[in-house]
Amino acid sequence: MRAAVTAAGGRWRLRSRTGRDITGAFPELAVLPELLGGRRAALDGELVVLDAAGVPDFSRLQQRIGVRDPSPRLLRAAPATLYVFDLLVLDQRDLMAAPYTERRATLDELTLRGSGVDTPPSFADAGTELYAAARELGLEGIVCKRLASPYTPGQRSKAWVKTVIPHEADVVVCGWLPGRGRLRGTIGALLVGAYDRAGRLHLVGRVGSGLSGAARRQLEQQLAPLRRGSPPAGHAELAAMAEATWVDPQVVARIAYRSWTSGDQLRHPVYRGVVDDRDASAAQLPGDDGPA
Repeated sequence: MRAAVTAAGGRWRLRSRTGRDITGAFPELAVLPELLGGRRAALDGELVVLDAAGVPDFSRLQQRIGVRDPSPRLLRAAPATLYVFDLLVLDQRDLMAAPYTERRATLDELTLRGSGVDTPPSFADAGTELYAAARELGLEGIVCKRLASPYTPGQRSKAWVKTVIPHEADVVVCGWLPGRGRLRGTIGALLVGAYDRAGRLHLVGRVGSGLSGAARRQLEQQLAPLRRGSPPAGHAELAAMAEATWVDPQVVARIAYRSWTSGDQLRHPVYRGVVDDRDASAAQLPGDDGPA
């Protein structure tokens, strides 16, 4: 979650990307004035909640979003950290017109590291190595910044390029939801599942993105003989989907996705195609000898 911080003396304010004051929602950041030594500063960063492996977990962060006064229990269960990556103002200096290299060097000199706040390292001319490391660690992607670029508030800058790492998983098609509008009368979104270690089938998401007209027609033909009147075994969570058309879980599809949530749901799934040479048992939940 993108966030901006202003601090001066012993006071500080945290605002969301839309400018909403979220100071009270993240009391962990109260350490900032002390870390700054009372200096006046404006910072840009990313709020994250890490999982047990130290990887940002969006589903855990969602537990904190919208909670104005988090309980001690929630703070222990989902502690947030602000990763500071840019410095806009320091004391009386407005640094926004300065090149990124200067802003970053000044930020590094502040050594903003403590409980709830950190300054991650940056690396020049190492995009390929960083991408490979991020992929190995299961991270969402990397951000590359033009070294001479100024800070341009309120707009998307072409000098900052986010590269999302594509992850793929094999899932089994359990049914579909009907399309609406121009997609009426055809498949709107696939209902896909994966098996846990005990062989139980679980819903892991709805996939509509990536389905072309040709793919929808092909799937209609392939799934028609597999129709059934009730959800596949193990899909009690789908029983409320009255509009769903169910099928025997036999067709395996490959899905690109951003990440898995802690509740074993796919974030931003995109249909890639049917995998004809894989058995349905290949669709495994993460951590169960399946996609990671």
